[in-house]
Amino acid sequence: MAALRAAKGALRAELRRRLRALSEAEKRRQSRLLAGQVINHSKYQASQRIAVFLSLPDEVQTEEIIKDIFQQGKECFIPQYKPQSNHMDMVRLASYEEIALLPLTSWNIHQPAENDKREEALSVAEGLDLILMPGLGFDRTGNRLGRGKGYYDTYLERCMQHPKGKPYTIALAFKEQVCDMVPVTENDMKVDEILFEDDGH
Repeated sequence: MAALRAAKGALRAELRRRLRALSEAEKRRQSRLLAGQVINHSKYQASQRIAVFLSLPDEVQTEEIIKDIFQQGKECFIPQYKPQSNHMDMVRLASYEEIALLPLTSWNIHQPAENDKREEALSVAEGLDLILMPGLGFDRTGNRLGRGKGYYDTYLERCMQHPKGKPYTIALAFKEQVCDMVPVTENDMKVDEILFEDDGH
């Protein structure tokens, strides 16, 4: 386990370095490309209830996708992280415009306040159809390296207890985040698909 932790730590440091080297213009360019891939994706088009992350500066930017979710009349859920734990809920967002009004967390991400009572995606029978996931690194087989807190792994476990079962998961990555191999444990959940700009295609 110690060796695995060290390997993950080293890879996280390397990925953070790669992300720091990406220009704002390049991040915007790849984000726009990936937003188009998501919006045209058959799983996205068939999904009604979609969970999506609000981006950190070093993550694929999701604004265009969120705007499209509302334009298409789909339902949008965003993470509500519980501080000092690995617990995360996916709570209903009323509109794209609402994001700017939400309080900022210590990570500078907008999220509803703890006492802001909203529908949690898994609290109703419909559950979730699709989760768009962030991460620090990925390999082509679907292994994901998160930021080390395990929020998404524990949330996907909860999804699996839900009558609807596990939603389809798509990770959004800059091509610089795709690695040959991501070291994983049996608790790490694979993603169904990773979207990134693949020069090989």
